[in-house]
Amino acid sequence: MRNIVLAALIAGALHASGWLFARQSLDAPGVSNIVASLSYTPGSPETLQQPLDEASRKRIDEAMTVMASVTGAIRLYSASGQNLEIPKIAAQHNLTVTAGAWIGADEAANREEIAHAIATANRHANVRSVIVGNETILREELSVAELIRHIRTVRRKVRKAVSTGETWDIWLKYPELVREVDFIAAHILPYWEGIDARHAIAYTFERYAALRAAYPGKRVVIAEFGWPSRGYNMRDADTGTLLQADIIRRFVDEATARGISFNVIEAFDQPWKTREGSVGAYWGIFDAGGRAKFPLDGIIRDDMFSPRIILALGIGLAVSLLALCWIKPTLLHALAVSVAANALSAGVALAAMYPIENYLNFGSAFAWALGFLLMIPLTAMTLIKVHEVADVTLGRRPARLVRSPATALPDYVFPMVSVQIPAYRENPAMLIETLNAAARLDYPRFEVLVIVNNTPDEAFWRPIETHCARLGARFKFVNLPAVSGFKAGALNQAMAEVDPAAEIIALLDADYVVDASWLQDLVPLFADPQLALVQAPQDHRDGEDSLFKTVMNAEYAGFFDIGMVQRNEMNAAIAHGTMLLIRRSAFEEVGGWHTDTITEDTELGLRLFEAGYGAQYTNRRYGWGLLPDTFRAFKTQRHRWAVGAMQIIRKHWRHMRPWSRSLTGAQKFEFVAGWSYWLSDAFGVLAAYLNLLWVPMILFVGVLIPMLPFTLPILVMFAVNLLHCIILYGVRVRIPISRIAGAALAAMSLQMTIARGVAEGLAGVRIGFRRTAKGGLQKAGSDKFAAVGELTTGLALAVGATLLIALNETEALEITIFALTLYVQSLPFLSAAVVAGLDRLPNVPQRIAPAGTETANSP
Repeated sequence: MRNIVLAALIAGALHASGWLFARQSLDAPGVSNIVASLSYTPGSPETLQQPLDEASRKRIDEAMTVMASVTGAIRLYSASGQNLEIPKIAAQHNLTVTAGAWIGADEAANREEIAHAIATANRHANVRSVIVGNETILREELSVAELIRHIRTVRRKVRKAVSTGETWDIWLKYPELVREVDFIAAHILPYWEGIDARHAIAYTFERYAALRAAYPGKRVVIAEFGWPSRGYNMRDADTGTLLQADIIRRFVDEATARGISFNVIEAFDQPWKTREGSVGAYWGIFDAGGRAKFPLDGIIRDDMFSPRIILALGIGLAVSLLALCWIKPTLLHALAVSVAANALSAGVALAAMYPIENYLNFGSAFAWALGFLLMIPLTAMTLIKVHEVADVTLGRRPARLVRSPATALPDYVFPMVSVQIPAYRENPAMLIETLNAAARLDYPRFEVLVIVNNTPDEAFWRPIETHCARLGARFKFVNLPAVSGFKAGALNQAMAEVDPAAEIIALLDADYVVDASWLQDLVPLFADPQLALVQAPQDHRDGEDSLFKTVMNAEYAGFFDIGMVQRNEMNAAIAHGTMLLIRRSAFEEVGGWHTDTITEDTELGLRLFEAGYGAQYTNRRYGWGLLPDTFRAFKTQRHRWAVGAMQIIRKHWRHMRPWSRSLTGAQKFEFVAGWSYWLSDAFGVLAAYLNLLWVPMILFVGVLIPMLPFTLPILVMFAVNLLHCIILYGVRVRIPISRIAGAALAAMSLQMTIARGVAEGLAGVRIGFRRTAKGGLQKAGSDKFAAVGELTTGLALAVGATLLIALNETEALEITIFALTLYVQSLPFLSAAVVAGLDRLPNVPQRIAPAGTETANSP
């Protein structure tokens, strides 16, 4: 526990240091109470048309109080609805007003708006000027001539200065417009032009100077200048509260010093402004609740820094302790996990703060909630992968691993062993070779039961029956033509044929050729009365028959040389159904094989652990089987395993609760961690489809993406998975990098298959037993292309990513990261197409002869 606490404290200190190092503060020029003017809109267009009731009047009055604390003037954009009353309320706060008339394509609405603007200007002394139209020419809603007609109408009927609001380039383009106004109301907004924040102020005054030079003697007012505090970047123009504060303060300081009339857009954030993209809601110097985003004088700091760091450090500490409390790690192992936990927790904290720091509508709130819910398991699964890497590379050397043959005491009596070989429609030649190898076992007392089930075709079982008779009395042929419960049911029924003296059950798959020393080397381990299982690894003798089989074989090896070794240290090794030795008395005590899961071997192992028994694992190779014949067969096998794993979760999850005493904490950790590998593939597919559905929303609707939940966890998990594969295969499996790449390719190719199995298993879908085609029963490339769905999905993701990049005219970083995420998510689906293609390549004939008696490298 000392290592865990020390590691958590060190990692927490590093985490806090990182936050403090990254903390920013600015010391821009102070501007005190001299902001010349602020744009003010009291609500959305729909809100503005509602009657000005007492609640609305109070809200506007409070807004005037806030604005009066920093400025003496405001600019309005419309003269109808609630805006009719605003000049009167503004006068009560000593605020002057630039009235506005919103002009568009609707002429009837234009006439009404202009009439209100004229009446407002003539009625209220604090209205100093009128701006007719706002970027009407820029939006191409009216021609210059049409706009001039409206300007002339207003100028004839009011004695206030009149202009129109347009961007600086429109004023330069249309000098005839300049001749019709009393002053130039120029909008200079460097953000929308993609100008780097460092050059925004200089750029603004350059544009101002250009207008002064083009129209000497004409008063120029910067009628809009501002910068958003949040949202996507616009090419080189980034956003942020500190950036906004720095730019606004420097602009106000310099414009005031130069004596330039200006108006800052805007006073308050406007959450309803969704049509202006991600930044529309965030132009205010006050938030939507009226709180200042930054001070106008003194040091500028991020007010949300403290909540973020407190939340991140709290999550980091909790996750570190929770992740490590089940095991006894070395200090370096614990430190690596704690550092990773804190790094991941920083991302979780930022994502959790998103709805607090941003304005969410229903769509964005739904997207955030969905993304955040997905982020939590993805983060947990990433941390589990980090734990395994740290355990292997920085943890203790495996102590429970059986590295050499067990030594029997001189008086040890080798128990009777019943070797059981279940077979369902298996290649007779392949099965005969398995029997011949079993006949060569160097062990004093054993029998071999060949259990053929649900195989009415004599061509499959008659040669086996004949061969058993030829091998002698030790070999018993058991034919069960109609058995329910598949393999488990057949094994249970065959127990009636087992020698009563047999104390050990040895399970072999029909394709496995065993080494003669298998039983002799491992059965003596059962001298420990608490031991119920001894598991040896699977290996394959046809791994060099084709490139397709080579990548499959490399993928299988990782489980037996990495995962099984680590699980064994916690007495949590998986029983995987072949090369498996079981104590018969323990087997019968827990009720034998159960038929309610299709991975009956793993389920039996878990029941034995729950009953208090132990298991031992060796990674020495004692048997060599055959790989699936085709990619479809490879998928069929992994789908069955995924469904079975979920069936086990549904059946045994109560034993994983913290207060359950049937398993140790370490065993619970290992089983939950193992299940998370299945779930990570399912979540990966779910995330891919969710992001794929988001592409048209971004392209055609303009919906925003909460970046953290939808992108960074996926990218981080991909990077960790890649490092997990490279490091652990290099350390434990010790194969060349080319074969590690093949293993990664094969593993990724199964993501959709596993996801489907996870979904069916969790939903309780009952699937029939599907045998894995081996031994040449199905030739490579003999069926239809086995990755049509994966290829379609992978191409859709890649095309979506390409479209996002091609159409990202603003060069928004979030869009680029999202596109990169889609490319990464396409890789597992495209990998399936590649592996399916390898399956169809010409290859040498498949062998069913053993390749020798190779052994794996010990960790």
